[in-house]
Amino acid sequence: MKAVNIAIDGPSGAGKSTLARKLAARLGYVYVDTGALYRAIAYDCISHKADSEEQILARLPEIRLSLGYIDGAQHVFVNGEDVSGSIRTAEVSMGASRVAAIPKVREFLFNLQQEMAKTHSVVMDGRDIGTVVLPDADVKIFLTASAEKRAERRYIELNEKQPGKQTYEEVLADVIRRDEQDMNREIAPLRQAPDAVLVDTTDADLAQAEEMLLNACKEKLGS
Repeated sequence: MKAVNIAIDGPSGAGKSTLARKLAARLGYVYVDTGALYRAIAYDCISHKADSEEQILARLPEIRLSLGYIDGAQHVFVNGEDVSGSIRTAEVSMGASRVAAIPKVREFLFNLQQEMAKTHSVVMDGRDIGTVVLPDADVKIFLTASAEKRAERRYIELNEKQPGKQTYEEVLADVIRRDEQDMNREIAPLRQAPDAVLVDTTDADLAQAEEMLLNACKEKLGS
């Protein structure tokens, strides 16, 4: 049976990871969080004080990335270390945007992402899945929400993990800055694929957003 590929793109804080994970569980597909892969590279580079593009590229041959599933949840491993929790910080988020703008980094991850999509029915989320990584995906969704709503959600998430670490205003500034970086980078900028379904969750709660994605898939797949 041919693998079915669902590509979900969208800006930072749109809820792609949470909703893609839930959608994959509903459909019985493998969930692939590509953003976590870029975050993992950024985390390694930050850990080794690799700041310049030259230093980052020098780190790539030393990085062994793998995905594992523990109790149904995706875990990301860098050289055998489970970094799933460590990569969800504001510093790593900005670092991920920087490394994702480097062509050699994108090439480094491209084959891994495509191979997973060939061998499994997947829900894959990121910034350029429907436009670059899986241009022939069976379903393409562009998931978004207002910058203010995305910052509000991110602020609540961060405050639960590290109370008082950042103010809402600082998180909103990070979201806007990340959008600028992602939309204006030269390589694979964030944009909606022409054939992608736009799903705006500004006024939707988590359950409503999940149903919006599921309905979009049903309409495209005809079931």
